[in-house]
Amino acid sequence: MAEKKTGDERSNLHKTLGPITLWGLGVGYVISGEYFGWNLGLPVGGTYGMLLAFVLVTIMYITFVFSYAEMACAIPRAGGVFVYSARGLGMGAGYLGGIAQAVEFIFAPPAIALAIGGYFTLWVPEEVYTSFNAVSPIDATKMIGLIAYVLFTALNIWGVKQAAIFELIVTLVAVAGLILFTCVVAPSVRLENFTANPLPNGWSGALAAIPFAIWFYLAIEGVANVAEEARNPQRDIPRGFGAAIGTLVVLACCAFFCSVGVGGWEQVVYEPDQLSRVNGEILVTADEKTSDSPLPLAMGQIVGTGHILYHLLIAIGLFGLVASFNGIILASGRALFEMGRVGFFFRALGRIHPKTRTPVNALLVTFVIGVGAILFLDTGGLITVAAFGAVTLYIVSMVSLIRLRKLEPDLERPYLTPFYPIFPIVAFVIAVFSLVTMTYFHIDWENPAESYALWYFGYVGLAFAYYFFFLRGRLSKEDIASFQRIEDD
Repeated sequence: MAEKKTGDERSNLHKTLGPITLWGLGVGYVISGEYFGWNLGLPVGGTYGMLLAFVLVTIMYITFVFSYAEMACAIPRAGGVFVYSARGLGMGAGYLGGIAQAVEFIFAPPAIALAIGGYFTLWVPEEVYTSFNAVSPIDATKMIGLIAYVLFTALNIWGVKQAAIFELIVTLVAVAGLILFTCVVAPSVRLENFTANPLPNGWSGALAAIPFAIWFYLAIEGVANVAEEARNPQRDIPRGFGAAIGTLVVLACCAFFCSVGVGGWEQVVYEPDQLSRVNGEILVTADEKTSDSPLPLAMGQIVGTGHILYHLLIAIGLFGLVASFNGIILASGRALFEMGRVGFFFRALGRIHPKTRTPVNALLVTFVIGVGAILFLDTGGLITVAAFGAVTLYIVSMVSLIRLRKLEPDLERPYLTPFYPIFPIVAFVIAVFSLVTMTYFHIDWENPAESYALWYFGYVGLAFAYYFFFLRGRLSKEDIASFQRIEDD
């Protein structure tokens, strides 16, 4: 007769991750941001505006990561910011942090899925692509993205160890791809290409470019969501976090400077047939449809689109996209799992499959939402919505860190934030500034259906209405006790 599982056994995750796999997850969550997405900030910011946004965002992420790691080590729970903010600021703040985290981790994978489709279609002859789209109700790019979503949701349902090992392998390949790209392209970088048309919309364009600069690093905090599955979180989390952000800063610089420096920013945003050169100035002559493959566009200018290195970069680029896609799906499942485990989302989301020990229900919910996002939103919109969730998360978490220092001075903290309180304050200020500027540039009262700021704040408003009417004051004592037990395990 099989032994009955206890409640704790049904809700505990496997401890299988070490510092190398945590580094792989940290870099893997983010590395797709080096391969695509960031280039969409160039039409609004130009090279100078995008550079300013990039520097500002890099400072925010460095200070944030070394601050966030303190809470991940002290309170290693799958819910990440949800648990930290609830403990430091109360249930309402915990709920806000949780829904912001959910927005970030649920809407980032569909953007990556679309880019996977975009990279794949570079290999498809144009006549085949056109013929498929003529008979299919779903665009070929979106169809490939949907197939990828099915495959990698299944992988994460299979098991975290398998998903993490796969993540490490594809991350190493993706890093090698960026090194290859840099070695091939860097000798052709020219300063005059970087300084051509540097501010198409003036310095205000730098502010509009912020969400696309955030994409260089978005989701690195997902390392905290697998802290519960680390063998020694107090030792391994800061090592994995620190090594990951250091790697990503170097790779982001290589991707940005080498891509833009080859032929100007326009040539890594638009396809060659959309551009013309008049009196030395590059003009967009077609419908201004942006590309999700800036690195192949840059490489193609050097070696041509028929060269083996061009096709090798596309193949390796897919590894980079897959690394982030797989990693963020993993983190999104853990984030929803923790919210369900304490009763803030449906209870079923907080259950672990008895055989795979993975949050199957939570992963399936993120899959369903992701499919809808692929079908009805574009890449730029998905990146912007995910960035809104990210900066909200950073704001709440930095306030929580400072508050926890005051509320629980005796809490065991194996790792302490360097230069405290400067680091969390800097991260907080830049995150608030980013949220305000993103709201200003992405709110459209005249066309609310396409206003990403209104969609985001509308979602937050509805979520809090649900909290106040159905959760606040109605959670049972057992629910609260369960939450406390989770914190103190």
